Amino acid sequence: MKPIALNRLLTLEDPMRMPDGAGGYLQSWTALGKLWAHVAAQSGREDGDMSTTRYRIYARRMPAGSSARPRPDQRFRDGARVYHIDAVADLQADTRYVICYAHEEVAS
Repeated sequence: MKPIALNRLLTLEDPMRMPDGAGGYLQSWTALGKLWAHVAAQSGREDGDMSTTRYRIYARRMPAGSSARPRPDQRFRDGARVYHIDAVADLQADTRYVICYAHEEVAS
């Protein structure tokens, strides 16, 4: 497999839940670190006031269980853009890349 151009510096963020005092919680995001990635748009749709685009985001492979390996409950940030991670898989068993299936929602 030929190398993938990792040309976007993304911030990996992890959700943090804090009690709101009324039995629920407030969610905020904590930056875990930055990683170079390749972002490729796949498909999009508009549903009323919301536009959703699906992406494949390629990054360097990290061992399973590593805090630097993206997980489905996390997200990537690229400035004001936010990519919510839906699934993560190794691109191939012998490769050095991981693929993150993600989506971005934008109010239209």
